[in-house]
Amino acid sequence: MTTGETNLNTLLKNISPVLNEGDYVYCTTTSLNNINADDIIAFFKEQEAVTLILKKETADKLNLEYSYIAAWITLTIHSSLEAPGLTAAFATALVKENISCNVVAAYYHDHIFVTKKDAERTMLTLRKLAE
Repeated sequence: MTTGETNLNTLLKNISPVLNEGDYVYCTTTSLNNINADDIIAFFKEQEAVTLILKKETADKLNLEYSYIAAWITLTIHSSLEAPGLTAAFATALVKENISCNVVAAYYHDHIFVTKKDAERTMLTLRKLAE
């Protein structure tokens, strides 16, 4: 099984961010019973509740509350879960631009959620990392 790239220089050179279409929101719920698993982008079970990342229209349909509307950017390089420094590198670049990010590390790729208004600036900042 391929485990992904671990070399930070290679990761940054090939970061290749892609802006996914749509608006995404973070919601909480105590039950997943009425939520179709195919509609969930990501979820995490916390002590207080289950945090969900959903398309905004899905959350609206389910009458789930949210306060943050995000853009979703996928770093298409297959990064290893054991690769040191990638999150720190792009987070440092984004903080220099005063952009807040929320990161989800999945098996193949890292996913960054930023305020919708910051999507294009984030894409430009991430592309500069590859230079």
